[in-house]
Amino acid sequence: MNQRRTVLMAAPALLLCLVLGLGCRPSQTVERQTRDATLKAQVKAKLAAEVGASTVTAVEVNVTNGVVTLAGPVRSDEEKQKAEAAARSVEGVSGVNNALQVMPIESAPVTAPPMTTAPPATPTQFPDT
Repeated sequence: MNQRRTVLMAAPALLLCLVLGLGCRPSQTVERQTRDATLKAQVKAKLAAEVGASTVTAVEVNVTNGVVTLAGPVRSDEEKQKAEAAARSVEGVSGVNNALQVMPIESAPVTAPPMTTAPPATPTQFPDT
């Protein structure tokens, strides 16, 4: 009876972990994992609104116990700082580890390969018949 009750009480927590795609961390309660997942979504939304959609797709956001870790490439120091500020501004975030790497896009002009031209075709003469 007691064992059955324990299993029934643990089942919703396990289901929640699976549904939310959370890796069940033994050091975190299900409630904390749920809050971290919510914070992650809020940080991603804030990045999209304040930094830009391209940043959201390139930047990885992880949240553990309210601490946000940002990792991935950004185009400038300004974008790196904006991303950190956006993450810090989300209510419930207790800290931000900024591991973003500035990787500027090369500003060299894109040139087309040289075109080769074929000599003009000569019309074929057909004898009159």
